[in-house]
Amino acid sequence: MPLIDLSHPMEHGMTTYKGLPGPVIMDHMSRTDSRDHYAPGTEFHIGRIEMVANTGTYIDAPFHRLPQGVDIAALPLSSLANLPVTLLRRAHNAPRAIGPEAFADLPLGGHAVLIHTSHDRHWSTDAYFQDHPFLTRTAAELLRDQGVTLVGIDSLNIDSTTDPQRPVHTILLTAQIPIVEHLTNLAALPDTSARFFAVPAPVRAIGSFPVRAFAFTP
Repeated sequence: MPLIDLSHPMEHGMTTYKGLPGPVIMDHMSRTDSRDHYAPGTEFHIGRIEMVANTGTYIDAPFHRLPQGVDIAALPLSSLANLPVTLLRRAHNAPRAIGPEAFADLPLGGHAVLIHTSHDRHWSTDAYFQDHPFLTRTAAELLRDQGVTLVGIDSLNIDSTTDPQRPVHTILLTAQIPIVEHLTNLAALPDTSARFFAVPAPVRAIGSFPVRAFAFTP
């Protein structure tokens, strides 16, 4: 059963989105300090991370956009795990704005719709924050109306960052459809038969959290 990793590793100080602080990864108890607590030759490391929730490859729950929406802990596993994948491969020379026509004739209802734009090739460079591909409002309305289970993209944002209304987040999250942003390695997925997983720790009162997104092909 081939497993395909679709997440960016999290590293100290990395920038996921300009204006948000990078994670601070440090020792809470170093191996050296732990030796005082255990038998000779026995040591442990306990790490500590300080970060904003929107770090690395992460999932958005409705609470991210809506004050009464379900939070990360309340997302049903049925919306996060073992989902059939519909993969949209965007051509390199295609317009940045991905409209509803791109999804014509694709199976959508009950699927995790993953949008492969190849923008992840710019990860950790300034180019990642420029001219990123995104969905249009009408594309989001189509996905909602067709009953998709989850939508993911390997880009900076599923919305255009020049539109302060963030219509795609609003439409999908209002419909209880989680969003995964900053995916990577979607090129490794087959065109059909993949199953998708993006499960966060069940944190309450928060609307976004990192995931280890991956897929397998039966």
